[in-house]
Amino acid sequence: MSAASTGDLWWKNAVVYCLDVQTFFDGNGDGVGDFRGLTERLDHLVDLGVDVLWLMPFYPSADADDGYDITDYYSVDPRLGTLGDFVEFLRTAHEKGFRVIADLVVNHTSNQHPWFQAARSDPDSPYRDWYVWRDEPGPTRPGDVVFPDRETSLWTKDRKAGQYYLHRFYRTQPDLNVANPAVRDEIARIMGFWMALGLSGFRVDAVPFLLETHGPGGSPGVDPDLPDPHGYLRDLRAYLNRRHGGAILLGEVNLPHAQAREFFGDEDGDELTMLFDFPTMQAMYLSLARGEAGPLRTALSGRLQTPDDCQWAVFARNHDELTLDKLSGAERQEVFAAFGPDEDLQLYGRGLRRRLPPMLDGDPARVRLVYSLTLSLPGTPTLFYGEEIGMGECLALEGRMAVRSPMQWSAGDLGGFSADADLAPDRLTRPFPAPPYAPDQVNVADQRHDPESLLSFLRQRIRCYRENPEFGWGTPTVLDHEIPSVFAHRSDWSGGTVLAVHQLGPDPVAVPLTLPGEPTGSALVELAASTPGGRPGTRLPVDGETVTVDLAGYGARWFRLVRPGDVRLL
Repeated sequence: MSAASTGDLWWKNAVVYCLDVQTFFDGNGDGVGDFRGLTERLDHLVDLGVDVLWLMPFYPSADADDGYDITDYYSVDPRLGTLGDFVEFLRTAHEKGFRVIADLVVNHTSNQHPWFQAARSDPDSPYRDWYVWRDEPGPTRPGDVVFPDRETSLWTKDRKAGQYYLHRFYRTQPDLNVANPAVRDEIARIMGFWMALGLSGFRVDAVPFLLETHGPGGSPGVDPDLPDPHGYLRDLRAYLNRRHGGAILLGEVNLPHAQAREFFGDEDGDELTMLFDFPTMQAMYLSLARGEAGPLRTALSGRLQTPDDCQWAVFARNHDELTLDKLSGAERQEVFAAFGPDEDLQLYGRGLRRRLPPMLDGDPARVRLVYSLTLSLPGTPTLFYGEEIGMGECLALEGRMAVRSPMQWSAGDLGGFSADADLAPDRLTRPFPAPPYAPDQVNVADQRHDPESLLSFLRQRIRCYRENPEFGWGTPTVLDHEIPSVFAHRSDWSGGTVLAVHQLGPDPVAVPLTLPGEPTGSALVELAASTPGGRPGTRLPVDGETVTVDLAGYGARWFRLVRPGDVRLL
């Protein structure tokens, strides 16, 4: 793959920013974020340097699961504006250089959706087979229930229908039956509608659940006449590419690397374009808890190579609980003990309902370390709104909603969130976190012009990431050395090499690294640093294929390997 090909696979070196329209900015002064407000705040995201906006669900909803229980796939929640407001936002976003993707939530609908209401009302309705029914409840194995605090079974009896229906999530979210060709056609129609308005793809919710097929009576898919799940995913990708050649499917597939790799498809990558790398994220937190690089080294070394047209997406935090379900029970308890020992901070026994800075006791060096890792690990980095300023969680909100409080734009009771400065604070869509993470302590306005702020740090790191495509495109290699607390890796692509070195422990260290085969006269030239003594342009000669890198406690340094005659700009 040559450097000239990078524009075709734009997501390889992108930075994705996830936001909820409802909690970003209130443009009409009613206390609820909306598309008008999001449009007004796009310049903040231009300044940050992200280039892909991922919108959480903005469709009409029964609002029993923060928009993930949809009642109409072809419109906009009236609290957030009109379809016209959405189109105006999209036009403005494109003018400012953004691509926009949106949540595709088609594993289930709301039980208030007209399809389900028709299905439950009449056994002869054409929508009856759009859902999965059986006369008696099917089996529910340990671990099957996604929300064990609220549900005990995958099956609920609908009195009007006289049968049980399947729901992987809440009982208010009945699963669609993707074995039905009419359902598959409707999903394609939904995708086509939003792409016609200008979307560049979708973040596909709960992909493994979406692909489940069920035989007669709701039994697991063993009937040879049922569609092949991966064949269906290939069909969706082909349809997407016919409609929009550069569009992507970013999949939520929380599985071990070997199983997740199957969702990319064959060697040509004909299924999902990108997958979130859950195993590496979870290993990173175990490494942080221990102050040892071993778990992260193991996870990254075990990650399978993607097809050329695909990519892993890396992240430190997302909109759900910080899931740790792929760690062993003992490992999970290590992370809980380090970052959320109180039961109120934990969720479902598998995760944490916390944002990053409170987990790290507000330590700026450790917070910067994590984002340096996130932006340098091979893959496409994804940020969650508010991460750029170090927002904390609001524990007054239930469950995983704790991390979905309003964006904090300035100090004051309203946090600069509403266009109506006289709005009563209790009219805001949700409360803010308590001090020391309240708007008076954490906001965009205070950090915009502060060169030492987290916002300034992330702006600089994102720019550096974008200027050095090896981070996104390169083939990663974990570097061997003798310092257990240090994670070091290189990424090689198109004749160029970058290195990133991170100290996960609190003590200063000197790390000897071996770079086999590098010619005499080579050197590491610093691209970015968050450690005393490191600064861009610092040159470390490679002497006899070895070089020593000094790191402060929780320090991080990025380098380009410059060989004799190299003409790349630094």
